[in-house]
Amino acid sequence: MAFSVMVGCGETYLPAFALALGMGPIASGMVASVPILAGAVIQLAAPLAVARVGSNRRWVIACTTVQAACFVPFVWWAVRGHAELWQILVAAAAYWSAGMASAPAWTAWMATLVPDQIRTPYFAQRNRLGQLGVFLGFVVGGLVLQWGEQRSALLPAFAVLFAIAGAFRLGSTACLWSCREPPRQDPADDHRGTEQPLASRVATALRSMAERPSGSLVAYLCCFVFGAQFAAPYFTPFMLRQLGFSYHAFMLVFATSFLTKALLLPAIGRLASRIGSLSLLWVASLAIGPLALLWLPSGNVAYLSVVQVVAGACWAAYELAVMLLFFEMLSERERAGVVTVYNLGIAVATVAGAACGGLLLRALGETWEAYACLFVVSSLARLAAIPLLRRVRASL
Repeated sequence: MAFSVMVGCGETYLPAFALALGMGPIASGMVASVPILAGAVIQLAAPLAVARVGSNRRWVIACTTVQAACFVPFVWWAVRGHAELWQILVAAAAYWSAGMASAPAWTAWMATLVPDQIRTPYFAQRNRLGQLGVFLGFVVGGLVLQWGEQRSALLPAFAVLFAIAGAFRLGSTACLWSCREPPRQDPADDHRGTEQPLASRVATALRSMAERPSGSLVAYLCCFVFGAQFAAPYFTPFMLRQLGFSYHAFMLVFATSFLTKALLLPAIGRLASRIGSLSLLWVASLAIGPLALLWLPSGNVAYLSVVQVVAGACWAAYELAVMLLFFEMLSERERAGVVTVYNLGIAVATVAGAACGGLLLRALGETWEAYACLFVVSSLARLAAIPLLRRVRASL
């Protein structure tokens, strides 16, 4: 939950911070997407780093500490009132690099802590509390920014927000420090394959995934995310610039999605236990496909809040299904490698989708009609990816 509060009041407001510094919607979209690719490349070295450190736990704690420190320059730029785009991108890349580098080790570590028989209800509850944390952080962020905007102190308000985010990341690091790490049954696994160059290890992982369900799943998820990212980075400038929302209205609309996820995840977890993770992914993907189109009929805050209720439920099911499938379909030995490749593929899909969406938005003039075209293309691309899920079922 402490980590999620950091996401809610820090990470989710980075694109809005770029807008507050006077940058345009394309720059805001870049801040939301480009640093993820840098993080995905850096995390390729995570297995080697874990082997050198000798512990998943120690590596995760080191990464989360660095991630907390990444908010320091954002605080400074907010206080100073100026930053170049490249500076924002570098700091955001360091933030994402630290977070994503910890992901493979965290996944392997948690797999040893959470018994198979309670995994589905545990992660449903964990995701629920996490979404509640994001909701709380996002609401606090919206209130702080609205307060700052009303007093002509918007950038100092961002400085307060980023300081809070860094403090909560340090708090989550303390919680991770208190968790134990069971001894590995075969310590040699920690070093197996790490002597290969990064490119060779990625190629090996791709070859091993090619004929397995995990490969089909990762291919589908990357294609689906590509379609989603056509529009996702541009919802923030759409609301703040095109619709003219206040930070209060912006917070209300987005926070509705986080609260919905927190409230519905226990029920979604029970549904996953009943119909299976893959079936849940099918249902969620079909529901998410046309969601972007629901932003077009009206810019009314109440209407868009209802849309976000639907979106929150759909994305909560999608995220839980993906997490459970990675635990169910992967053995302990291949889990870290697949997660590493998955993170890289998702990052490439995120940046490619955001870049294509940004080029389309700029070509059409950044008008309401341009955003509408963007949302239509995004929905079509998501729906076009769904048939790839048939390969996942066929390979099981």
